[in-house]
Amino acid sequence: MPALNGYGTLTEDENGSVTADTAAETFVTDGLAKVLKINNICDSEHLADCGIPEKITLLNSNTTTSIPKTLAAFNPLFNGTASYGDGSVTSYSQTDTNAAAFETANGESIVIFYNPNCSSMRRANKLQPTMCANFIYDLNGSKGPNTVGKDIGFMTAFYPSDPIIVAPIPIKTIKVTDDYLGRFDTACREKVDSESRATNIDELSSIFVNKALLPTIAVDGYRSNTRNGQYYLVLHMHIGTIADNHNLASYANLICVKRN
Repeated sequence: MPALNGYGTLTEDENGSVTADTAAETFVTDGLAKVLKINNICDSEHLADCGIPEKITLLNSNTTTSIPKTLAAFNPLFNGTASYGDGSVTSYSQTDTNAAAFETANGESIVIFYNPNCSSMRRANKLQPTMCANFIYDLNGSKGPNTVGKDIGFMTAFYPSDPIIVAPIPIKTIKVTDDYLGRFDTACREKVDSESRATNIDELSSIFVNKALLPTIAVDGYRSNTRNGQYYLVLHMHIGTIADNHNLASYANLICVKRN
């Protein structure tokens, strides 16, 4: 699709409260349905009618949860505040949009969280404005095991023009030392297995968006495999801020993902 944003209706009253929201649902009906074979489309109040299971099991966990019905409920940092270690506070706020769901002709059930005003530029280094759409997919609908990393995964589309779509499944978080600087893929292969590699900054951003599904991902800084000049970009998982940092001792956490 040439662009990911601009679909749907968001109506606000004089106080800025949303009185109508069909953004995600209309994105599916007027956008995705033109390029995908879709059997059924459901609004946020009827996700189960599109095969979305009542409960899903989180990655590498016995914890179960229900799929939230809005973007801010799925990730509160799309419309909320977070504190730094020094006590200062950062915030990000956008119109909270309802989720929608659809079933494909192949039997997958997919929930979408949608940002109709996504941007190609980060604001104050926050990644939230660049997220256009986030998809949680279940390969076999309501059938088991309904577990993240097995039949359930996620994809995130960033940037409205020339979009980048990533679908990382974290395998393991490791710590790296100075001798692995610039060799983060090697660190994942040696410390995890030959099929793993380090995340780039967009994959880390997708993990931030979907961290409600990933209980083993701590709220901390994670180093990406993406360079900005001489530095590697770091994502602060507890606030969604991306920054340059060369101090490996301070940000030694690395998330290894499956190769794809």
